[in-house]
Amino acid sequence: MKDYYQLLGVSKGASEEEIKKAYRTLAHRYHPDKAGGDETKFKEINEAYQVLSDKTKRAQYDRFGTAEPGAGFGGFGGNQWNGANVNWGGMGFDPSQFGDAGDFGDIFETIFEGMGGRPRRKTYEKGSDLEVREEVTLEEAFRGVVKTLRFRTFAQCAKCSGKGAEPGSGFEKCAVCDGQGQVREQRRTFFGTFSQVRTCTKCHGAGEVPKKPCAACKGAGRIESDREAKIETLPGIEDGQLIKLQGMGEAGERGTAAGDLYVRVRVKPHPVFERRGNDLVVRLELPLTDALLGKTLSVPSISGATLNIEIPSHFNLKDLLRIPHEGMPRFGSARIGANGPEGGSRGDLLVDFIIKTPKKPGAKAKKLLEDLEKEL
Repeated sequence: MKDYYQLLGVSKGASEEEIKKAYRTLAHRYHPDKAGGDETKFKEINEAYQVLSDKTKRAQYDRFGTAEPGAGFGGFGGNQWNGANVNWGGMGFDPSQFGDAGDFGDIFETIFEGMGGRPRRKTYEKGSDLEVREEVTLEEAFRGVVKTLRFRTFAQCAKCSGKGAEPGSGFEKCAVCDGQGQVREQRRTFFGTFSQVRTCTKCHGAGEVPKKPCAACKGAGRIESDREAKIETLPGIEDGQLIKLQGMGEAGERGTAAGDLYVRVRVKPHPVFERRGNDLVVRLELPLTDALLGKTLSVPSISGATLNIEIPSHFNLKDLLRIPHEGMPRFGSARIGANGPEGGSRGDLLVDFIIKTPKKPGAKAKKLLEDLEKEL
């Protein structure tokens, strides 16, 4: 148990003025920004002054040997109302002394930590996840493709292997938190002043710091650099789909795990084909004479081949002509062969005819059309 009177060099009967004078002298001597200052000593002096300069805290400290919340009371059943103040088991305070009560969840968490709960020690967290975009053509989405991505992020420091210390220098106990990874702070709330445990900002919860920080990464264990990653898109991948590459995201600090890389695929619009799910639509100009004569038509396909088709009898040219299994592969159902996806199922190719009529038929053509009309 700390002796606050001894830390300030005053007697237990010292007046408020004597306590204030002693504090100012010692704070000036040990301030960390001064030559020969002592940060640990300065914090202890400040802690002692915060207790002894407050009448309520000082009375509690003199009675129970501590100013920690909850000392000397047997549960909340001992609360007493005396007008403006509430005395909780001998721990009195005036709510008007406090401003914003803060978040009640944080307050009660702090209360129970102060009642003996051991807070979980925090350590360095893993690196952040990243998301990048990658464009593929419709042909690449049809066949599948392997691509190399290049992006800039934090990668593990090669010099110190992510440890943050110069090779061979090692680590030492953090002086700020005494190797605990945490520091205790006091917080004034509507309910009184509570102690709260926070992660040490010096060692970030690790409890140790490099004896000699790595010159390349300044002790962080990671450094910003360009990275490469390869992705494989399977046949039939759709616009907006995500591909996850585990561990290829931002490197964590001090050798902790890296985040993941998410690649969002964008399929570029195609000048010939329109994609509708697994089906493809192609628009084809059709001279009226070709339709009437039943000529064989040449239709392009996404595989690069040319399909020769005939229009079925009594087909309504306003409808889409469906060519089965000439569309996009269903994602993940086909394997890649020399000529594109093999096996699995595919959507259809839909032909949307644009009828091309003669500008103005001559007398002979008009006579033929009139004869044709009689046969229909």
